[in-house]
Amino acid sequence: MEKGKIMKYRFTLLIVLACICSVLAEAKVKLPSVLSDGMVLQRERPIKIWGTADPGENVVVTFKKKKYTAVADENGKWLVTLPAMKAGGPYELTVNEVTVKDILIGDVWLCSGQSNMELTVARVADMFGKETATYENSMVRYVKTPYGNDLHGPKEDISQMNWTALNPQVAQSYAALPYFFAIEMYNETKVPVGIINSSWGGSSIEAWMSEDALQAFPKNLRERDIYNSDEYKALMNKAGGMMSRFWNLSLYKGDEGLHAPVKWYEPELNDSDWEEVNMFSYQLGSKDGYPVSGSHWFRQNIPLAAEQADKDAILRLGCMVNADSVYVNGVFVGTTSYQYPPRIYKVPASVLKAGENLVTVRLINSGGRPSFVKGKPYCMAIDGDTVRLSEQWKYRLGCEMPAGRGGVSFQNIPTGMYNSMISPLRNLTFKGALWYQGESNAGRPGEYEALLTAMLKDWRGKFADEDLPFFIMQLPNFMQTHQQPVESGWAGMREAQRQVTLKLPNTSLVVAIDLGEWNDIHPLNKKELARRVALQVKKQVYGHKDIVHSGPLCTAAAIEEGKIILSFEAGTDDLMPVAQLKGFALAGTDGRFKWAEATIEGNKVVVWSEGITQPVKVRYAWDDNPQEANLKNKAGLPASPFQMDVSR
Repeated sequence: MEKGKIMKYRFTLLIVLACICSVLAEAKVKLPSVLSDGMVLQRERPIKIWGTADPGENVVVTFKKKKYTAVADENGKWLVTLPAMKAGGPYELTVNEVTVKDILIGDVWLCSGQSNMELTVARVADMFGKETATYENSMVRYVKTPYGNDLHGPKEDISQMNWTALNPQVAQSYAALPYFFAIEMYNETKVPVGIINSSWGGSSIEAWMSEDALQAFPKNLRERDIYNSDEYKALMNKAGGMMSRFWNLSLYKGDEGLHAPVKWYEPELNDSDWEEVNMFSYQLGSKDGYPVSGSHWFRQNIPLAAEQADKDAILRLGCMVNADSVYVNGVFVGTTSYQYPPRIYKVPASVLKAGENLVTVRLINSGGRPSFVKGKPYCMAIDGDTVRLSEQWKYRLGCEMPAGRGGVSFQNIPTGMYNSMISPLRNLTFKGALWYQGESNAGRPGEYEALLTAMLKDWRGKFADEDLPFFIMQLPNFMQTHQQPVESGWAGMREAQRQVTLKLPNTSLVVAIDLGEWNDIHPLNKKELARRVALQVKKQVYGHKDIVHSGPLCTAAAIEEGKIILSFEAGTDDLMPVAQLKGFALAGTDGRFKWAEATIEGNKVVVWSEGITQPVKVRYAWDDNPQEANLKNKAGLPASPFQMDVSR
């Protein structure tokens, strides 16, 4: 054979082989990302294993030395169902040529909602830093669902999900509530615990609902339809990004403090002509009585002894509205881009000096009122010593700007998160689900009961588990306390959550009315909240009949001789005596609520109010932050806020 023909033949053969390899590669089975190394599968329930392949391809699943077969359908989808198994592991799973390692069988929990379900262990380090820095347990596995908000319809898979075993190196990235809950569950069962956290800060409940669930809420589907365009979404995201960049560029160019011959963060600056302000003044950062958007500069000196200045320090600056850049003695030490995270900045000893040390804050506000959050720590911590900052600062406006214009919050658009972050999980089986959401809907409490009910029913249907237990985190106390009875969006939300648990089977309310912080929408004590969820789980899921799982749950309000007699669910009604019971209000036929007197008589509460002879409604702890409400049982668990009509 001629040399040229041989070369041509070899080239053709290589092309054919490459095509064959390509076809074979494409024919490989593919598992969804959640079925990956380190995963936990639900014990004592049939286990679904699913994925894709070429249409008609034979699929062989091998697990615990047993084989299960399927054939990919015309769309390339396949599914096998393994029998229920006891807890154990680690195991390997093979699907044709794909191997999944380090699989455990135990109890799997779905955690969902908004930022309080996402808040990381790192954010609660002030309260629980020591224990989270050392705890390790390979039987606890965690995975966070990547963000997604596709509006076109339910997705089949999620881009990437990486299961991790709990150890100090990864613990800081875990969400705090699921972290402490998982530990509680492991201590209870001694079997592997899997947590799938599918949550997104700032999200509305409508975004977690499927199109099916929203059929009774056509307005929400019409809202989805408005934004259901990839082109529009891309344009809005691009426009929002451009707007933010242009706003910040204009701010930078106009900020005198950054361009003056002596920068405003430098110790050499003469600030004797700066205004002196109180950091917590309502008029802070105002002009002609109105809050100013832009950059605001604050300076103060704090004294340090020589032995203090020789050590590394931590500068704590509470929380600020909205973003900040901070300097110590002219050296940049940290920045935060939005209001909620605590400002905790490391200051090396090389930056400090004996005597006066200059702290400078450049506070950026793009709308609303610039402020320092009251009640947070503002200090320099040095090896156990704490040097508090003064409330008084030198102040000057750096650059006045028009308010920034917000873009579209696509995490609030109906169906988006369900499609991308819940639907791909629908073949999994869960022991139960934890739901912590409502802050974004607090302005519309009247519709929340119906929305939450529809969502829970739909999820149960989609997961093919009509009895799937749901544990609902009731919104905690937050914001200011009112001196007189008021209408409250947060109280209305708590009541809507309570009503759902009264009307839907296998739903439980986790009360947190004493675990909030008036000045922080993200309270730190997620460990106690997890303990309270665990109490509910032990009672409702694991069958501990004698456990006190909840604070007093009001079940009836009857009237006797002008007084209201409140009854509570058996097992929660061993009431804690108090010198003065507070937090109750009554309304007569005019519908106006007035504070009421209350007293404990046995396992009941008697409520009355002078001047209201015909009460028609009773409320307890009905406020954004009902700090004085003090009804508990002897287990130390608080009563749920409630509103009830009076039966006659």
